[in-house]
Amino acid sequence: MNPNDAIRQQILQYFYDRNASATSRFGKKGSAVKISDAKRELKQRYGLTKQQVMSNLTYLIDQEWIKTVEVEKTVQVRGGTVPSTVTWYEITAAGIDKIEGESEFQPSERYAGINITATGENVITLGDGNVVNVNYEQLHKELSGMKAAISDSKTLSENQKLDLAVDIETIKDQLAKAVPNKAIIGHLWSGVEKVATAAGFVDFVVRIAPLIAGLLP
Repeated sequence: MNPNDAIRQQILQYFYDRNASATSRFGKKGSAVKISDAKRELKQRYGLTKQQVMSNLTYLIDQEWIKTVEVEKTVQVRGGTVPSTVTWYEITAAGIDKIEGESEFQPSERYAGINITATGENVITLGDGNVVNVNYEQLHKELSGMKAAISDSKTLSENQKLDLAVDIETIKDQLAKAVPNKAIIGHLWSGVEKVATAAGFVDFVVRIAPLIAGLLP
């Protein structure tokens, strides 16, 4: 695990909490915050240094978990006024989803350009853009739960997590069909089941295995 990830999680949680309790966008109770206030409050809450805040905040902005908002105003000086720009920092929708998980309000772009309803199949579109035949909705939900648990695993390597996530997503893709490819599902599930069981995800395996078996010959 990247040692900076814990700091990034703390920073993102700070902005999430601020947004959740905000009564306005700007100001003392606003969802957006000036960098000086963010540094002070993150030091008070987590003991983060200014350098830790800035370096990891830059990363979160580049990854679009956090955004900057520029507010222009005029400042009165001797002899007139001069323009001034204040930068505010605020969590994005992607940052909120990172903490809360999937939402039905996320854009559905996975099958953009395809008229799903025209297929004549009884399918539903999920918040992440995935499409699933209603007959396999429960299996799709359990696979998503397993994938999320695997991603948080402390025992699996990052390579193992990626391999499992890709195989699980491939199985889920098959569930959009009226007749999923049994050979693909059976082959992929045998590998996922073996690694997931060894890694301690027995509860997921116990729930998913019968649902998978119902699809296989």
